[in-house]
Amino acid sequence: MNKIIVITGATSGIGKACAEKFAAAKYNLIITGRRQERLSTLKTELEKVFGIEVLTLCFDVQDKHAVTEAFSKLPEAWQKIDVLINNAGLALGRDFFEDADMDDWETMLNTNVHGLLYVSKAVLPYMIAQKKGHVVNMGSVAGKEVYEKGNVYCASKFAVDAITKAMRIDLLKNNIKVTGIHPGAVETEFSIVRFKGEEKTAKAAYDGYTPLTPGDIADTVYYCVHLPAHVCINELVITCTQQAGTYYFHKTNT
Repeated sequence: MNKIIVITGATSGIGKACAEKFAAAKYNLIITGRRQERLSTLKTELEKVFGIEVLTLCFDVQDKHAVTEAFSKLPEAWQKIDVLINNAGLALGRDFFEDADMDDWETMLNTNVHGLLYVSKAVLPYMIAQKKGHVVNMGSVAGKEVYEKGNVYCASKFAVDAITKAMRIDLLKNNIKVTGIHPGAVETEFSIVRFKGEEKTAKAAYDGYTPLTPGDIADTVYYCVHLPAHVCINELVITCTQQAGTYYFHKTNT
């Protein structure tokens, strides 16, 4: 019987790469996102290529009631969830604190923090019932070091780090693993969202160095999930070779 994995924010970037990686390993997938068309397209592709089953759940993780309702109505065959990847997240704007847009702040907190909490609370009962499972929370190096104009985005990822550590402690009694993955620069739609569609500015963020790819992070998540049952990587910080931390880069002109 195929294992089941839940991946939030699965329609692009790291989430999509994780979906492809685990589908190739014959997991059945529950993929979530805000765009039904993208979810449906991904479902068709994965089922055709890998011969697995995919269940799509279309909601915004910011919407507590939508999240709760979606997971409370899971068909019985989909309730034996083995892995949850809390991947949905975003950054909006890169402004000095006094210039930042409060709507951006609220969207980041509601997505990166509250969304992770809502999904985790909805999924964990299925893992607790089985006395096993693995939760992978997607953090960031921005949750380890604050950088200029990072303010509330950094705060949201510091919260993810703290929540991950708290979950690991509190879920010990249920034999559930919890891992925090904290990537540095990964070239995805992330920067386009952050700079609000300014593609030239977003692309310039990766000038002078070779960033991580979504596949790099998917490979890392897969490795963490497939360690022996008695082994848990509690947290892992991963950057490209030309990055060390949030603001140390070695950039070249080539």
